[in-house]
Amino acid sequence: MNLETILGTVVADAVKTLYGLETAVNQIQIQKTKKEFEGDLTVVIFPFVKAAHKSPEQTGKEIGEYLLQNNPVLSSFNVIKGFLNLSISQRYWLETLKDIHSNKQFGITVPTDQSDLMMIEYSSPNTNKPLHLGHVRNNLLGHSIAEIQKANGWRVVKTNIVNDRGIHICKSMLAWKLFGNGETPESSGLKGDHLVGKYYVVFDKAYKAEIKELTEKGLSEDEAKKSAPLILQAQQMLIAWENNDPEVRHLWETMNGWVYAGFDKTYKKLGVEFDKIYYESQTYLEGKGKVEEGLNKGVFYRREDGSVWADLTHDGLDEKLLLRADGTSVYMTQDIGTAKLRYDDYPINKMVYVVGNEQNYHFQVLSILLDKLGFDWGKSLVHFSYGMVELPEGKMKSREGTVVDADDLMDEMIESARETSQELGKLDNCTPEEIENIVRMVGLGALKYFILKVDPRKNMTFNPKESIDFNGNTGPFIQYTHARIKSVLRKAQEQGIDFSTLTDTQFPISEKESYLIQLITEFPTVVQEAGEEFSPALIANYIYDLVKEYNQFYHDFSILKEESFNLKQFRLVLSESIASIIKTGMGLLGIEVPERM
Repeated sequence: MNLETILGTVVADAVKTLYGLETAVNQIQIQKTKKEFEGDLTVVIFPFVKAAHKSPEQTGKEIGEYLLQNNPVLSSFNVIKGFLNLSISQRYWLETLKDIHSNKQFGITVPTDQSDLMMIEYSSPNTNKPLHLGHVRNNLLGHSIAEIQKANGWRVVKTNIVNDRGIHICKSMLAWKLFGNGETPESSGLKGDHLVGKYYVVFDKAYKAEIKELTEKGLSEDEAKKSAPLILQAQQMLIAWENNDPEVRHLWETMNGWVYAGFDKTYKKLGVEFDKIYYESQTYLEGKGKVEEGLNKGVFYRREDGSVWADLTHDGLDEKLLLRADGTSVYMTQDIGTAKLRYDDYPINKMVYVVGNEQNYHFQVLSILLDKLGFDWGKSLVHFSYGMVELPEGKMKSREGTVVDADDLMDEMIESARETSQELGKLDNCTPEEIENIVRMVGLGALKYFILKVDPRKNMTFNPKESIDFNGNTGPFIQYTHARIKSVLRKAQEQGIDFSTLTDTQFPISEKESYLIQLITEFPTVVQEAGEEFSPALIANYIYDLVKEYNQFYHDFSILKEESFNLKQFRLVLSESIASIIKTGMGLLGIEVPERM
């Protein structure tokens, strides 16, 4: 039970005893005391004034006196208008720190085999291009949300749906066939996904040249787009693929194989992984079958041209196409098919889709359709809708080859971390192996933290230069603080100082120190709120606030040179507890923290 709940229970008892007022604990407003006032926590008194028939100040004084007599946690109180400011006893803070320090799973609820299962889908790449900055935000959010939900006691299955079929895939295949001269990842030295992405851009340039040529001959732009030889060839290739043409299928398998090998390297470097990968080429047929099933049950209807639709007007939406007149599927069909396969594979209690906010309507429709088709979790599915990410220069376009490649971005971040760390002397006395490990942690940590600290529902601009700063709200600042604490702890061990536990909890500590303990007690609540709101940003900004406060403490107070053994031991225990929370919290963001810098 956290401190707010303990105090809420006593306040509820106080107002019932003093004024005969029944109040639910969760209705009592308790908040952190503002820094300009004395106290740790503040109770809002106004809701009790009417029952007390007294002024807010007198009501607050009576409740404060009752709490002081009936709860040893409190040491004093003061009343400012309708606010009762409570000071917590130092012994309570020290006992609390002792408990936190001994709890290696502090803030984490470990799932069991009986825990509910949450499936989280993220990444969802196309096999016609490498992963880019937009995918980076998606993957980082998906991975972090999965870790946060596990920390809240959910069993989690991380899944990926790969869009490996369709006209866009055929464009890369056709361009390679026409212009590739047999080029392979081995012959070119390019990662497979980069090579295939190169030919997606090649197709677009050649296609635009054909459009320009046709418009110069008098065709309208729309006519030129539809009749350009390249697009007609791509469409024929897609038909051949759907008819299982062996040559086309072989080329498709070969080029997709190149892409998957490239993706695997990128995922590994980014630190994300999946428990199960589904492929659109396998799920779209399942979706067609499920739509036919819905048609037979009267959930959907067929129009005269043979197309199949869902009428969602009674749900406040419109009519949604599910199968075209020629029997081919749409994206919604694929998602229904994927849902079926997942439901067959896992006992899902909650399904979460990590997909950008441009797909809000799609998932609103999908939720209704899955519910109509009988999926238990259909109505309660979560579309984790996040905002777009851009660079300071503006938007990116895959077809024009102007995207920021994920591999290039990670390499640049690592090199920036190397340069900045060397300039600041952070790598002095490190071995070459340690240097490589540290610059990798710092570069990728900077990238991940900068993206995850932003409210995921907002659009954001990623600024690489700002992210590699060892000061301010950045990953490197937090990582360096962790390394600093670890350095202090190593020196304490070398000096033979015992900080395995607090041997005494009855000595005075400063207001700054009690505030730090109060701050670390909030970690479990932050983890819980981050899970409920699907927001890694809550974890990121909490860790930053904790680190900022610790650095002020580190600057103002002596640790190893403190003469009092009790205070020295306490400050080491406090420091180690904070380092543990930093490591756990950053781990929930998928960020490693170095032991030394």
